[in-house]
Amino acid sequence: MEVTDANAAMLSNFEVFQLLTDLKEQRKGTKNKNSTGQQNLNTIMYETLKYLSKTPCKLQSPEILREFLTAMMDHKLTRAEKLQLLNHRPRTAVEIQLIVEESEERLTEQQIDELIQTITVCLPGDPEEEQATEMQQEQADVEAEDEED
Repeated sequence: MEVTDANAAMLSNFEVFQLLTDLKEQRKGTKNKNSTGQQNLNTIMYETLKYLSKTPCKLQSPEILREFLTAMMDHKLTRAEKLQLLNHRPRTAVEIQLIVEESEERLTEQQIDELIQTITVCLPGDPEEEQATEMQQEQADVEAEDEED
């Protein structure tokens, strides 16, 4: 096999998850699982699906992706940056700065806050994780207020 265009398309975690889930369903009835290549492919599929099933991509849908990308049109971000925002679902300004190249020069604090708000509204996250993060933030705020007094 020869790779003709290595950068033909960039896939989101959701698209990879869907592709591998569909492939797994198609392969359920087939035999020929004994060859080394098939065993390696099965291992890769299993490990990738196991990882992706622990991420927010398992909660996404094509409609959510479309809505997110439409909301991102207002922001001057590259396709790769939008993809990383979609896959990583950052919740803080620091995470945005790590994803968006030269963010200090390209984005104001207000734009970063708008990005975080858009990501939070458009992309579903793990409810338990979000609740734990909110509790940690509230606790940090209380501790900061105590230090000021």
